[in-house]
Amino acid sequence: MILTSPLVVEKVWLDKPKYDAAERRYYESLSKGITQNPNSWNSLAGEVAKARQHIKNSLQCIDDIAVTSNTVSVEVTNRLVSLEKENQELTSRMEKMEQRIVALEKALQAATAAAAAVASRPVEKAAPKPQPPAPKPSNDDDDDDGVDLFGSDSEEEDAEAAKIKEQRLAEYAARKAKKPVLIAKSNIILDVKPWDDETDMKLMEAEVRKIQCDGLVWGASKLVPLAYGIHKLQISCVVEDDKVSVDWLQESIEGIEDYVQSVDIAAFNKV
Repeated sequence: MILTSPLVVEKVWLDKPKYDAAERRYYESLSKGITQNPNSWNSLAGEVAKARQHIKNSLQCIDDIAVTSNTVSVEVTNRLVSLEKENQELTSRMEKMEQRIVALEKALQAATAAAAAVASRPVEKAAPKPQPPAPKPSNDDDDDDGVDLFGSDSEEEDAEAAKIKEQRLAEYAARKAKKPVLIAKSNIILDVKPWDDETDMKLMEAEVRKIQCDGLVWGASKLVPLAYGIHKLQISCVVEDDKVSVDWLQESIEGIEDYVQSVDIAAFNKV
């Protein structure tokens, strides 16, 4: 379309000689006075009208083609202009990048040369510090053998120091004896489970509380439901760790075989 656009713009009527010949024959027949029948007259007029309409349509089509070609050529021109601008911008960017690369290469070469120069320098060794002269041996060692520089002045002072030390130790022991001794205690919650739902839980609790010893104090208790109407006895106690063993307490409760099936520790806390 772009290559043939100059020819399309030209208004060329290729069938013009044909229509010129038809019009010439028409006017010649009029000048000679030849009469024609109405049908031939109408057909000739129709052909002329068709020719004129065809000429008008052809000219309109040529004008439309010319306008379209002009529009296309304008769009192509604008696109070419934009492409040229983009090409110029890319060219300038490439030149800037090349300049930066050259500058970086120069800086890298300078840094490499500086590092090589530093590495090639000889390392200067520090001068050794002068050592102080060795002290001369003195001849007075034999004279100081019989002198006790750190010894006590008299035996009486040693006896007084020993008495003061014993007195302070006695006072410390007395103060320590007056301080109350902390007794380690533990708060234990036990789960005592019966054999079945027919076990008398009150009698079982009474049997458990019959277990007594020094350092054992029983606390509150309650019945906790398990399943199928069976309840367990949950009872708390406070024991002194040095006097009561937890294993002994469990074995003592499990020894009530008529009521107790098993014993578990639900909670164990230091008081």
